[in-house]
Amino acid sequence: MEEENKIYPHVYEKMEDWPINKLHRDRKAFVQEIIDFTVERLLRKKTEDVTDMIGKTAYLEQIRIKEEPWKIDPPNERSFWKKIQKRLVKTALDQKPAQAKAANKELLTAIVSSYAEEIVATFRIKTFQFARKFLTWFFGRLLNTAASRNIKRIFSRKHQLSERMKISGEIEKVRSLMKKGTVIILPTHHSNLDSVLIGYIMDTFGGLPHFSFAAGLNLYNTGYTAYFINRVGAYRLDRRKKNPVYLETLKAMSNLAIQRGTNCIIFPGGTRSRSGHLEKKLKMGMMGTAVEAQRALAAKGKEEKVFIVPVVVGYHFVLEAPFLIESHLRQTGKERYINVKDGSYSFRKVLKFAWNYFSNGSEILLTFGKPLDVLGNFVDAEGASSDQYGNPIDIKDYFKKDGVVNKDLQRDRQYTQILADRVVERFFADNVVLSSHVIAFLMFNILKAQNTHLDLYGLLRLPTEDFEFPMEMVVQAMEALQTELKVLEAANKAKLSKEIHWDAKELIEEGLQFLGVFHAQAPLKINKAGNVISESFKLLYFYHNRLDHYDLDKKINWSVYKINA
Repeated sequence: MEEENKIYPHVYEKMEDWPINKLHRDRKAFVQEIIDFTVERLLRKKTEDVTDMIGKTAYLEQIRIKEEPWKIDPPNERSFWKKIQKRLVKTALDQKPAQAKAANKELLTAIVSSYAEEIVATFRIKTFQFARKFLTWFFGRLLNTAASRNIKRIFSRKHQLSERMKISGEIEKVRSLMKKGTVIILPTHHSNLDSVLIGYIMDTFGGLPHFSFAAGLNLYNTGYTAYFINRVGAYRLDRRKKNPVYLETLKAMSNLAIQRGTNCIIFPGGTRSRSGHLEKKLKMGMMGTAVEAQRALAAKGKEEKVFIVPVVVGYHFVLEAPFLIESHLRQTGKERYINVKDGSYSFRKVLKFAWNYFSNGSEILLTFGKPLDVLGNFVDAEGASSDQYGNPIDIKDYFKKDGVVNKDLQRDRQYTQILADRVVERFFADNVVLSSHVIAFLMFNILKAQNTHLDLYGLLRLPTEDFEFPMEMVVQAMEALQTELKVLEAANKAKLSKEIHWDAKELIEEGLQFLGVFHAQAPLKINKAGNVISESFKLLYFYHNRLDHYDLDKKINWSVYKINA
């Protein structure tokens, strides 16, 4: 496929009309709405269950404060939780249910208020405009410098950023839906840079308004970073907090923001893909808030719809790949792997990441999948839903019982699972296969076929210096893989970049040029003899995983391709 290279005008002429701006103009009322909603929802439980939940929350928070303190944490946090715990002990001694319930409500209100104020940041148009200009300048200067390899030309004519940051897929339809409802972007997630790059590309080239997104609270430990992130509409997410009250507050924020028409980015995998795979198992929590919001809108008699847009982010290489694959293997291999520090927040490494992308002609692709409603049905440019046979449907009917929209959380969870399955399906169908993905997949499967007596961990312990892939053999194997990839594309199960249709030798050379180019250990490279070698089978495995689960490994007899070992 040919990636589009079009720059779209902005959907909204004025930033004051952006939904995220309207939400944050009413921040005080929004925070109070979150508090009321969350407390009311939690108090539906039995009084003794609520008491236990508050006790568990206080206990977990005091452990967090002791074992994982951050500079951003409030100075009075320790005393706050001690007061909560003392008040709870007093409540537990009270034998009157009415008084216990009233005390629980008071405690929950205090806790949820603290969480809601922490989670909800702000949005400032001037701050966003500055961030937009800075990123354009930053990426533009890198492009010019990298292209010329001459620091004297750093202020020369700008190269088109759109040549390296590309949007493809259903962008026209997404733009049409922006004023017909609330758009939820569900992207694949491989790098800490995803939020910034997705937001920048959608704004600068897609003409879409700014979206709300999660920013890890740890980012607020740095002064300059905290200042800007706190004012561009990101909501703060503290992954240390896993207690039920915090999670309910977080979900309430998402639910109510969607009901208010705030477009948002939710990473359905929950975190970066440690293995390099496209996500197959999605987190139900935040994604389920879209289903609940749609049901709530229907119950209020509103016609607004919530639209789900799967987005696949395509990189030739991932900044944090060494850390990610080590983390994955440590989790699956237990004691055979040790922790490796994740230095992905280093500005020097971010700069190096961008430099290598631009200096090597690499691209970042944002592929918009077909928009869905919250039940996983396709929608047209006007927002109308249709079933698998193309028949029009009214999704409000799916939230009704005896003709009336009713609340059924179990049903909502089932709908969320249906939506998740459809999103995963679209991730694979809309994934653009890049040359780097193909060469990594090819070489690791050849290595695996030559060592069938070893499991994955045995393969990864093999000495890389003992293996050499003859170029002639690699070309023959690539031709076979190209044939199967074209079959995959014809069946609409994946998309192929234009390079996949090139001559096999040219495809291999391009893939090697881009694959993990900045890593200290190259996943693959050509040696002096003109053959292909690897310096890290672990990184090779990471990049190979991008094409895993397409069953391509079963379509080719890899054993016929011999390695010099």
